[in-house]
Amino acid sequence: MTSTFPRISISTERLVLRPLDEDDVAALAEMMNDEQVGAWTDVPQPYTEDQARRWITEYAPTERAAGRGLDLAVTEFLTQRLVGVVQLAKTNWHVRSTELSYVIAPWARGEGYASEAALATAQWLLGDQKFERVELRTAAGNTASQQVAQKIGCISEGVLRNACIAHVRGEDGIWTDVRTDFIVWSLLPEDLEGAGERLADTRGFTSFSDWN
Repeated sequence: MTSTFPRISISTERLVLRPLDEDDVAALAEMMNDEQVGAWTDVPQPYTEDQARRWITEYAPTERAAGRGLDLAVTEFLTQRLVGVVQLAKTNWHVRSTELSYVIAPWARGEGYASEAALATAQWLLGDQKFERVELRTAAGNTASQQVAQKIGCISEGVLRNACIAHVRGEDGIWTDVRTDFIVWSLLPEDLEGAGERLADTRGFTSFSDWN
């Protein structure tokens, strides 16, 4: 039987990570049209509200039900504003490993939200869900994402040469694919020691039915 992730919310000092819902459509589309998102992800550009709605109502529920991954909205605790997305993908339930990625909205960068959300998700995975490995892959030129991996205690394992497609937008507005390297990072249960002291307190995981 295929294992699946539960419908979960994860609370930190400043954030609530919860399932995406249709109220997120407009903010999600605006976030995904950002220049940095276009450069470092494979999100189509331009990104429409119809695409955001399909992600929320079709793709995310299907991936969770099939056991392949989990998509979580990252929202501010006080304002409930959408400030990012955390995604789990390529999940292997036999090995108990999954790949974690994150996007932070341009209006919320510089607040440490990526590190806080990524660490909270990793703590939930390696603790409550008994996973043994969380993997991150960052493009060679994406220093901001690399800093997040370092802050939450990830160990750099090496480089996958020519394994990543980044994107550059020309003066004509057209995006061009650029091949680059992936840096592979991992986080194991023993790597989390002291991580909570380095970042905001991320205790208090709650089931989705208890959230809000």
